[in-house]
Amino acid sequence: MTLQPLTPVNCASLLQPGCSLLQLDGEVLLFGQKGWPKRSCPTGVFGVRLKRGEMKLRAISFSNDSCYLPPLRCPAICRLDPYDGLPESYLIHGGRTPNNEISSSLYLLTMDSRGCNRKLTLCCKEKELVGEVPGARYGHTMSMVQSRGKTACVLFGGRSYMPAGERTTETWNSVVDCPPQVLLLDLEFGCSSAHTLPELCDGQSFHVALAREDCVYFIGGHSLASDSRPPRLFRLRVELLQGSPLLSCETLDTGISISSAIITRTGPAHRYIILGGYKSDSQKRMECSTVILDEKGIHFEHLEPPNWIPDIIHSRTWFGGSAGEGSVLLGVPTEGRPSQQDMHYFYQVNFQTEGEGKEEEGAQACSQESTDYDDSTPLEDSEELYFGREPHELEDSSDGEQDTYNEDDEEDESQTGYWIKCCLGCQLDPNTWEPYYSTELYRPAMIFCSRGEEGHWVHAQCMELSETLLLKLSQGSKKYFCQDHGGLPYQEMTPPRQIAPLKRTPMKVKNRKTPTIKISPSKKSFFRRLFE
Repeated sequence: MTLQPLTPVNCASLLQPGCSLLQLDGEVLLFGQKGWPKRSCPTGVFGVRLKRGEMKLRAISFSNDSCYLPPLRCPAICRLDPYDGLPESYLIHGGRTPNNEISSSLYLLTMDSRGCNRKLTLCCKEKELVGEVPGARYGHTMSMVQSRGKTACVLFGGRSYMPAGERTTETWNSVVDCPPQVLLLDLEFGCSSAHTLPELCDGQSFHVALAREDCVYFIGGHSLASDSRPPRLFRLRVELLQGSPLLSCETLDTGISISSAIITRTGPAHRYIILGGYKSDSQKRMECSTVILDEKGIHFEHLEPPNWIPDIIHSRTWFGGSAGEGSVLLGVPTEGRPSQQDMHYFYQVNFQTEGEGKEEEGAQACSQESTDYDDSTPLEDSEELYFGREPHELEDSSDGEQDTYNEDDEEDESQTGYWIKCCLGCQLDPNTWEPYYSTELYRPAMIFCSRGEEGHWVHAQCMELSETLLLKLSQGSKKYFCQDHGGLPYQEMTPPRQIAPLKRTPMKVKNRKTPTIKISPSKKSFFRRLFE
């Protein structure tokens, strides 16, 4: 067992309490970064590389047919083992967005492809559910159960905002425990059903859930109603019968008092290590425990903890996740040290010795306490650059400087981000946004308002621009003023009017012939004699 400090390379600000670590296709992924996605990693998912005492992040791309996955803090994450030709995948439900909104969406994250230089491309799909659909929540758990040749997902616990009818101005952001119902999700048919059990009478969140075959064990957790962490342990048995499922619950007396713990798997069998977490609001749980699931039930064994250093012992909070089999990534805040530029110290706790072999894929772990990005087309891989190279050389090549995330390259997107509140009447929700114009794919279309010296960006949909007008604005160089700044939906410099000159008839007609008076010869002779 070792405790090794890590030096984050230009990525310390992304890892915050509430982030999650996944293991997909042998690679550790960071999900739930701090803030909204930025241009360097629009998907908000990073590959984590822990090597030679350094921690580096690499942006992960999504396939073109993926949906938008917002950065979620404290979601429920469940790993799906490959079966029946289906690939290894993860289910992600709920969580809090950087805007403090609580999501109710269910996402399926799978591997789409790998390039010849081992670049990973993911695919994300949102799954629709019917029936008694689980509401928006965070701090809950999901587990997979198998019974009679069928599989189902068990969702339990969590917190959410107060019901809409009970929220007032003073309690608008107050959260409550979700009802202690067990929700059973049938992923094949997209059905959801809620079940109430008498043993589960209090809501709980930030607990630990471990599953084996048809049983799920709920360990610890925090209850808002009593503001306590009672040493609870429940065993939920799910029988997937032909008609409706049969659920039964049993209360065990070997529970432990813990919340927000980190779980890592230590082998192909159902053997886990519980690290971190809290005993109370002001006391961390410094002990470690080994949890074994077998045919007889659940067993707890004491495990000697690492030699904690003073920075970890005296910190008020900590967070982290499983970084592979028998490995944990741990973060503690740099409290009371303004000279430190980074907000957290990071450590790697390794419970395996060097002789225990290579790391294999571990179970998912979620810190249950806050990370942001969109989607971009993956770069083309050059085959000739990697032809004939060894696998370990390909692995090292992925550590190149051009692929490593550098937070210094980011710009401040508080005013230019795609998911900002662009105007007073902006109703764009990143969690429910769908493409409105044909030119949109993963991000909403925005146009620039020229008001003031610097101007600002606004969503085209909020300004109710037609697609024809949006294309005309994007192709030209005309000025635009949004409605909040005294402009019309479309305003540009009016070209001078071309006024045709009026055709006026002149007073005197040119080349006009004088009319002649015809007189007879006798009159001519009379006038001649008269004037002579």
